[in-house]
Amino acid sequence: MATLTFYGLDEMSQSLLKNANPERRQRVLKKYGSKLKENAIGKAQFSGKYTTGATRRSITLEAGGDRAVVTAHTKYSGYLEVGTRKMAAQPFMAPALEATVPGMVEELAKWAKLM
Repeated sequence: MATLTFYGLDEMSQSLLKNANPERRQRVLKKYGSKLKENAIGKAQFSGKYTTGATRRSITLEAGGDRAVVTAHTKYSGYLEVGTRKMAAQPFMAPALEATVPGMVEELAKWAKLM
């Protein structure tokens, strides 16, 4: 099984998230974790002869405390993301993360101004 971990928050967004009050932090993590999951599902459109939709259906969100984790649970999802020597990469998680993080940072920055 391949394991692939993305750390998509730069220092500014980590600081904003850390300094938000716990209730707001949980709310924004749940909201944007859900958006990340939906974006990943939307971007999990693969080409090739074995396109069953299993990776799409396997994408889940675990949100709680100070974390939101979006995971694709197929054994080969990491290979789809980064490719192999025999298969070109078909990234879906990284583009979903790139599409989601700016909105979260913007929302957290608004809250920081209100404090």
